[in-house]
Amino acid sequence: MERNELYPVFLKLHNLSVLIVGGGNVGLEKLSFLLKSSPNANVEVVAPRFLPELVDLVNKHDSVKLTMKKFKKKMLKKRHMIIACTDDLEVNKRIFELCRKRYLICNIADTPELCDYYLGGIVTKGNVKIAISTNGKSPTTAKRLREFFEEVIPEDINKMVENLNEYRKTLKGDFEEKVQKMNEITASLKNKENRI
Repeated sequence: MERNELYPVFLKLHNLSVLIVGGGNVGLEKLSFLLKSSPNANVEVVAPRFLPELVDLVNKHDSVKLTMKKFKKKMLKKRHMIIACTDDLEVNKRIFELCRKRYLICNIADTPELCDYYLGGIVTKGNVKIAISTNGKSPTTAKRLREFFEEVIPEDINKMVENLNEYRKTLKGDFEEKVQKMNEITASLKNKENRI
């Protein structure tokens, strides 16, 4: 049986430099996805032209910059993460190869073999965030799972997280004792899951 070997990680995109190459529909989709989850993401979008909707979105986010130029390899300097979504596969492949040489992580839209990472489905309820991956095989399944979790996770889960955080600060003892106490308190969550 095939297995998903991706390693999930939550990035602080306001601390990183993200470059999106492409100003069309896919560029708009990728930027929207990033900003929905990380509204203060540090992003530059580069393209010779931009969809008006993309420009409108950028105007609502001070941390995003538009550069109306064709891609040049010098644009990869001081970057952490690249998304290439031009309508020219050769340009996208070139970007991927340049990223490889610079040890930059790269996502070439709709080309799984040229991706170091995928942008999966995300559920956010306050401080709780769940990422969903189908290993790049079925965005529709990820979407359905996201919708399911958005329905099932209670709106007040953030209050529980904050209360547990305050309680955790009051705990005495070593790490193992603290973990044991927190496990005792959160054991009821597992019981609630079994009733769903």
